[in-house]
Amino acid sequence: MSYLKKVVMASAFFALVGFSASAQNSNSFGLRGGLNYSANGDYFESASSNAKNPDRNIGYHIGVFGKIGNEFFLKPELVYTTTKSDYSDAEFSVQKIDAPILFGVQVLGPLNVFAGPSFQYILDTEFDGIEINNVEEDFTVGLNFGVGLSFDNIGIDLRYERGFNENEATFIDTNLGSASVSRIDTRPDQLILSLSIAL
Repeated sequence: MSYLKKVVMASAFFALVGFSASAQNSNSFGLRGGLNYSANGDYFESASSNAKNPDRNIGYHIGVFGKIGNEFFLKPELVYTTTKSDYSDAEFSVQKIDAPILFGVQVLGPLNVFAGPSFQYILDTEFDGIEINNVEEDFTVGLNFGVGLSFDNIGIDLRYERGFNENEATFIDTNLGSASVSRIDTRPDQLILSLSIAL
């Protein structure tokens, strides 16, 4: 990882910690978890150059959040996420740390809408038992937006996440005795359903 990426990632992390600590003192801080209905981009076989769209699969996430403000709010989060995508003959999985920084507004009663960037650090990728080490970028940025409902200390939200830029992982396919290089776009494309509990 380049020096600039390390600086950006560290800045995002410390900003998140600071926001969370402030939220704990003035508004709310708590736990968040739920399910991801996801696909990790397209699978490109270099021999055919054809994209194979993955079938979506269920993953999960768990982490912490802070919330600053009421009618207009800032909501930083730090979340561990695992996603899976099924292809025609294999499964591709990703484990990553997400740090969304969301800006939202209460629109009617308990209903709110929000959007913001999500800073992502890929911890590990695996394609049907084959570890993939050469992901193009470990650190990426995506976009979250969605709707939520808040009831006292309990909240539920549904959001969509999409990566801003293609982020390819390559691997060597040695099936049938012939080695060929294939590529997968690891950019997330997912629906995320979350339950949050303020402490």
